[in-house]
Amino acid sequence: MPKKVSKNTKSVSRQSLNLTEENLEKLKGIFPEIFSEGKIDFEKLKILLGSEIEDSVEKYNFTWAGRSNAFKNIQTTAKGTLIPDEKDSVNFDKTENLFIEGDNLEVLKLLQKPYQNKIKMIYIDPPYNTGKDFVYKDNFKDSIGNYKKITGQIDEEGNRTDTNKESNGRFHSDWLTMMYPRLYLAKNLLKDDGVIFVSIDDHEVHNLRKIMDDIFGEENFVSCVTREAIKGGSQSRDIRNVNDYILIYTKDMDSTEFSGYEKEEVVLDLEDKKGKYARGRELNKWGAGSRREDSPGMWFPIKGPRGEEVYP
Repeated sequence: MPKKVSKNTKSVSRQSLNLTEENLEKLKGIFPEIFSEGKIDFEKLKILLGSEIEDSVEKYNFTWAGRSNAFKNIQTTAKGTLIPDEKDSVNFDKTENLFIEGDNLEVLKLLQKPYQNKIKMIYIDPPYNTGKDFVYKDNFKDSIGNYKKITGQIDEEGNRTDTNKESNGRFHSDWLTMMYPRLYLAKNLLKDDGVIFVSIDDHEVHNLRKIMDDIFGEENFVSCVTREAIKGGSQSRDIRNVNDYILIYTKDMDSTEFSGYEKEEVVLDLEDKKGKYARGRELNKWGAGSRREDSPGMWFPIKGPRGEEVYP
């Protein structure tokens, strides 16, 4: 993620933003009357919000084993320091880009103060949780050694750790617990008209959509872009999976404008008894080798409703 680097920057934040305290301050600014002796009086809050409160016993929600741990990871402050490496940098005083090495959760926490509500676009290419690409450890410290352990490079003895396998009873839960805090903190960095793109495949696209709806709100879903990831080849299953996806959300749909392509002027250069028209894309192949006599063995008929054969 490109970011401007100050010439005077020596380090970035020795302690990250305390999100719990910040959220309480926001509530105090909006509803100061709901606080009593520093605590929230939820009964007063319910009265103020009136009919907007959902108090039915049964309600729709998305949860998993480890959701509470995900929120604990969000609320725990980071105490590391981002130190510029001027020696290995190129044009340090002039560059407008920043490459950060470290555990991404810790880094996201440290960026909360200097970059909150300042980022226009974020792209994330997370582990797809294929059973081979993801190592989960519910432990976040600020040492490089621990970073290598978390990312699956080494274990306590310096050997590579096991990946997240489907035989693990918390296969999907571990992935969700890892993803939720990172997406939550990434949202805080976005401007109101900021947009986030997240790559994913069939393994977790359904779960990713749910947690992004939970964090960003269903109303801020922009699109799910399908990308052709695999071409050709074969597989043992009856239907080959060839696509992966990019989920797109904005922080605030009302503040976001998407500029499309300018519509091309349609030229009506053909005419028949019904009037003028433009030539559209035909069903059959165009160009060299497109005639039936060029490849007679590759032309196949479509059967009509009365059994007649029609060649397109």
